[in-house]
Parts: sequence; C-alpha cells; structure tokens
Amino acid sequence: MLSQVYRCGFQPFNQHLLPWVQCTTISRSHCIQPSVIRHVRSWSNIPFITVPLSRTHGKSFAHRGELKHAKRIVVKLGSAVVTRGDECGLALGRLASIVEQVSVLQNQGREMMLVTSGAVAFGKQRLRHEILLSQSVRQALHSGQNQMKEMAIPVLEARACAAAGQSGLMALYEAMFTQYSICAAQILVTNLDFHDEQKRRNLNGTLHELLRMNIVPIVNTNDAVVPPAEPNSDLQGVNVISVKDNDSLAARLAVEMKTDLLIVLSDVEGLFDSPPGSDDAKLIDIFYPGDQQSVTFGTKSRVGMGGMEAKVKAALWALQGGTSVVIANGTHPKVSGHVITDIVEGKKVGTFFSEVKPAGPTVEQQGEMARSGGRMLATLEPEQRAEIIHHLADLLTDQRDEILLANKKDLEEAEGRLAAPLLKRLSLSTSKLNSLAIGLRQIAASSQDSVGRVLRRTRIAKNLELEQVTVPIGVLLVIFESRPDCLPQVCIYPR
Repeated sequence: MLSQVYRCGFQPFNQHLLPWVQCTTISRSHCIQPSVIRHVRSWSNIPFITVPLSRTHGKSFAHRGELKHAKRIVVKLGSAVVTRGDECGLALGRLASIVEQVSVLQNQGREMMLVTSGAVAFGKQRLRHEILLSQSVRQALHSGQNQMKEMAIPVLEARACAAAGQSGLMALYEAMFTQYSICAAQILVTNLDFHDEQKRRNLNGTLHELLRMNIVPIVNTNDAVVPPAEPNSDLQGVNVISVKDNDSLAARLAVEMKTDLLIVLSDVEGLFDSPPGSDDAKLIDIFYPGDQQSVTFGTKSRVGMGGMEAKVKAALWALQGGTSVVIANGTHPKVSGHVITDIVEGKKVGTFFSEVKPAGPTVEQQGEMARSGGRMLATLEPEQRAEIIHHLADLLTDQRDEILLANKKDLEEAEGRLAAPLLKRLSLSTSKLNSLAIGLRQIAASSQDSVGRVLRRTRIAKNLELEQVTVPIGVLLVIFESRPDCLPQVCIYPR
C-alpha cells in the first residue's frame, strides 16, 4: 500500500504516521497516475482541479484582489462564532458551513489551518448534563422550578470544561471533514510552545509535515493546563482563563508558518470607527497601520476574551510579519454567505488590513466629498457657480504640462495590457485639453440662467401662485465611455 502512495508523488515522511497512511490507502486504492498528478490530487474520493498557486512569502498583499493568490491560509474562529446564542453548546450549522468552505479551499490546492475556540462551551454543556444526571430522582422531584433553573447552570471551572469538551469538539470537526474526504489533526499549544526554541521547532515541523500530507491542522490553546483563572467572568458560569486570547495565537501561528492570509471570524461585520450599534458607526473597508487613533473600541463579545481591540493588535502584528489579515462576520451564514471563500476571491467582505495606503482619498471618501460638494453648490448663486467652472477651465490650461506628463505615465503602464484602440482613446493631447477648456467656458456662460429659472407659473387662487423652477439635481451615477476628457463634463453638467 505504501508503494502506491510513493508512486503518487508523495515524499517519505515520519514513521509515526505510517499506520495512518496504511489504513488510509486501503480505502483509497484508486491512486492516480503520476502523469496527471499536477492537476488532480488522490487524497479525495472526488477528483478536483487544483489552482496554480505560487507566491514567495515576505510582504502582505496590498489589495483585496490579490487575496486569490493566497496559498497558505489560517482561519480563526472566535468563541461567538463557534458557540450558540445561549452560550452553552456549539453552533452546528455555522460550523458545517465553515468546514465546507475550508474543504473547498483545501481541495483547490491551498494549505488551510484552523484556530478554533469552543472547547470550554462544549465542555460546559457536557459537565452540566453530568451534574444533573448525578442528582437523585427524589432531589430533582422535590426541587422547585426556580431551583431547577439554578441547578441547570452550575458554576464550573473553565479548565475542567476545556478538558471535558476538547475531545468532543475535535470529534465533531473530524466527522465534518470526513464528509469531504479530508483528514484533520488536533494540536494543543500554550505560550511556552512559542517561547521555548525547541518546542517551537517541534511545533513548526509538525505543522509543516501535516500540511505536506494535505491534512488540516486544527489548533487550540491547551486550556486544561493554563494558569489559574481570574476573578471576572467570561462564559456564563465559567471563570476566565488567564491566558492570551486566540487572536494572538492565530497571529503567532500565521507569522510562524509564513502564511499568506489570516481570516479572523467574529460576531461583527468587521472593524467600525465607533462601537457597533451606535448611530454614527461606520464599517471600515480598509484599515492601515497608524489609524488606531481614529477608532473607538467597544466592549468584547458576549463570550470572547479579547474583544475588537485585541483583534486589531493581533492583526497589525501579523501584518507586520508579512501576513494579510481580514476581520469579518462568521455568525450569520445565511446573511454573509460563504464569507471565507468570498474573502479569498477578493470580494468586499469585512475589514481588510493593508500596509499600502493610497496617495489620494478612497472611493468611499470621494463619494462623501461629491455629495457634500453637490449640496454646497446648490446653495451658490449662478455667478459663483460660473466662476468655479471658469477656474476649472483655467486649471486645464495652466497645468497642461503636468496633466500630459501624468497621462503619458498612465499610457506607459497600460502598454501591453490594453488594446490599441482603447489606448488611443485614453491618450490626451494639447488640442484635447484646449477644446475641453473652451467647452467648460461655454457651459459657464450658458449656466447663468440654468438654475433658478422659472419654467411655468400657475395662478391657483388670489395671492397664491405655483411655480416650476429649475434646481440642481446633485450627484448622478453616470456611465460614460473610457475617455478622460469626459470626466470634467460629467462633473459639471449635473450642477
């Protein structure tokens, strides 16, 4: 059986994994010939086409569109994503959707890793049932309804909950991944595994070996052996575990393994400039290092340990280490859809962390500026609007050399990527700029009476007249052909 595996292109591996390989190859005897191994993997019952992925790790992606090239990805599942709304037990529907998306990406040839919470919540559910079942029938019958409710949520020690729940959590993941013919492996870590050099090398070697064998590592903190709990509460009836949160664990793991992308799933759509739920809270599409001062952080989630501020700090640390980061909502699969695959495809989901800040305003900022500018123009007199248009025409002629130089650079960068007719359409010349300036001055002259002009006046009754007056229509959505000289005209006419 092992010879089949070697013929499929796999290199020799650790002897401790041989029993697993032997039992796996028995049920997967349909080994694929070496001639087609570049396109189809043999570790799945359903052949699939792999995505050509090659990237040298070093710098994070600058734009969302580049995320489709991510080869190695870490997905961090927060406590609010894994647990149910009653904070006791797991959200099976959400986990099934997440496992499906991770399996799809794994089957595309990517290397997926999970950092998961949920052991404490799952263990709390199991231990609570054990305590209730251990009660005598007489005690349960003589207890009042209120006492039964109090008994239903006993105060449990978090490490005991983690110890009782970790095996069940892993069994659930293993059963779900098996449906997609993917093997999962459990790894429990503590802070010492990253600080001790020998343990760190062992962890790194184990993870690389698992990824090489097309196995999905599922990483969690070893909550059963962490330091004593702190007095404040985390889960209802469970004391907080006084270790660093899984956000920092995911960031450490991402940097240690030189991953291309870290996806942090929480119970909010992303990073807001103020606490979600407030009237003026706005979702930040792209977050840049140094923008922390413009963000007001709220409280942590109902079951999480770190909160959004901890997520941002972990994300910036991973970004500095060369890993791109996206924070998104993973609690509403019907609303958010396939959030993980959408992020990898470059769709606008959650908050994307980037080190490359654009020189000018973003698209959203330009839209806000256009709306406020349109409202301001509506309050001006016709002579003031005409003066603004004349000024734009003067700028086209006065800054002709700078405009033509910038257009030349744009055409040089587009050379070879655009068709020749489109390149010719995008080119500017002195005659085009002069013609455009003349057209703007004509608009300024004809716009003196275009706003505020009475089109119709109807006398309804004595001292009561109805007038139809022209007013500015504000900012429009305009689709125009690819010519740069169209832009000033489009900006002027709606006024």
